[in-house]
Amino acid sequence: MVVGEAPGQNEDEGGEPFIGRSGRLLFQLLSEEAGVEREECFVTNVVKCRPPANRTPRRQELAACRPWFLEQLEDCAPRVVLALGNTAARAVFGYVDGIGQTHGRVCQLGAAQGIATYHPAAALRAGPSVVGVMRADLGILKQLLEQA
Repeated sequence: MVVGEAPGQNEDEGGEPFIGRSGRLLFQLLSEEAGVEREECFVTNVVKCRPPANRTPRRQELAACRPWFLEQLEDCAPRVVLALGNTAARAVFGYVDGIGQTHGRVCQLGAAQGIATYHPAAALRAGPSVVGVMRADLGILKQLLEQA
């Protein structure tokens, strides 16, 4: 299961998560580092509607969408969960610290194990250093998948 923050403009228009530039980078890295293709993943967001001006979702929006996310989590019953970025990592794993401190940390989520990494949009903005961190985190994800 791959979990992002909220739909962006491309996703809002296309009706599917991670179909823009961020999604292309994400699934390229997932394929290269973990051997996982998009078709093998259940892809969702913790917030189901795009916030105005593409801002970070507010607590009320996260709370309003939480029942749908939890239902997806239960229905999907993933072996491994990948959370992308601060908002998703906090909503999925309950982290308080930012992604810079929590990425790559393995977390138990019911019967599943999970890991958080940077959102691919951050990698598109920040460049190779963030892509390198994502690659390392996805290497940990690969190990989790092999163990599951």
